[in-house]
Amino acid sequence: MRVGSGLQRAQRFMMLATGLYRASHLTAGFAAVLRKAPGEFLPWAVFGGILASSAWLYGNAYARGWFDRRWVWADVLVTGCSVPLLVCLATGARSGGGWVPGGAEVAVYGWLFLLGGSVSAAAGVALAPRPAVGAVLLLLGTTLAAYLWVIGPEAAPGSALVGHLNSVVSSAVMARVFWWYLRRQGTQLDEAKERALTAEAERARQAERIAHHRALHDTVLATLTTIAAGRVDANAPLVRERCAREAAYLRRLIQREDDPEPAGAEAAEVAVGTALEEAVHSAECLGLKVTAQYHELPAVPRPVATALAAAVSEALNNVRCHAATGQAFLTAVGVGGGVSITVVDRGVGFSPGAPGGGTPDSGTGLRRSIHARLAEMGGRSEVDSAPGEGTSVQLRWLA
Repeated sequence: MRVGSGLQRAQRFMMLATGLYRASHLTAGFAAVLRKAPGEFLPWAVFGGILASSAWLYGNAYARGWFDRRWVWADVLVTGCSVPLLVCLATGARSGGGWVPGGAEVAVYGWLFLLGGSVSAAAGVALAPRPAVGAVLLLLGTTLAAYLWVIGPEAAPGSALVGHLNSVVSSAVMARVFWWYLRRQGTQLDEAKERALTAEAERARQAERIAHHRALHDTVLATLTTIAAGRVDANAPLVRERCAREAAYLRRLIQREDDPEPAGAEAAEVAVGTALEEAVHSAECLGLKVTAQYHELPAVPRPVATALAAAVSEALNNVRCHAATGQAFLTAVGVGGGVSITVVDRGVGFSPGAPGGGTPDSGTGLRRSIHARLAEMGGRSEVDSAPGEGTSVQLRWLA
């Protein structure tokens, strides 16, 4: 069973509840012995023995995480049955054909009748249904026999006896009902957590697939498309350098290996200018001329730098593939601890709101590789374009 699961919390609650119930009976016993027999040995010995056995039962249960049925049965037989009967035999006296009640003993040992309730509560929780019923019947018989021995058969069973018998039964039944309800709630909570974890794992796998799709679209697919269109010389050193880098990425993807990063790299801050310069260099490998300007760029968390660089890379890919121009302009400035980046071209432009038409906005480019990336990092992106007017892509992330 998982540590901290709903079922385990339900079990600990039931151990605490029945333990407190037993503690209330022990408190009554301590008060009775202290008030009526402060200097006698036997009452204190009886109280000390029951206190020790109760401490062992619940201490063992808390150490194991749940009751050991062997010790619960020992509690029923010793605390609930043997001790009350032995005390009655030791203190009661029989004369002729009648019973002589031990009046002083009733005041000192009367609290032993209370123990039947807390013993039956533990049995009702820890034992299976049939053994639990057997334990309750055994406790009922013991309570009735001990009561008649102390009070005497000539005294008709009154409200006190009925109350003790009712306590044994009702304690077991209520503890059993509470345990059934808490166990069901704990199990349902664990199942809900399991479903949530499964759903979260599926979302993580889906996010990983989307991230791989974006990376393939922005790198390998862009390179292959450019080479296939004959826009660059496939044997040019820069093109071959880019191809080698993307081949290494594909190899890691197939082997499902993560990029080697030191521990804590996710939360570490990096210079965003370095990440942007890598995106610019990658675009220039395929023949696009990029004029870049940087001003007071701050260090940002690594995921943010990665998302900004990937969005810039896709914006430059769109310029190269769709703008019918060989030049782009990139400006990146620090703004209040954040970053504002603008990618501009003087190409043919397009209508951002027009459906289809082969524009950058109609495919993966703007929608997933730029807009979605920035939104996931808490940033935003805007595209301003019109046919014949070029295109401006603005990326903004604030700390």
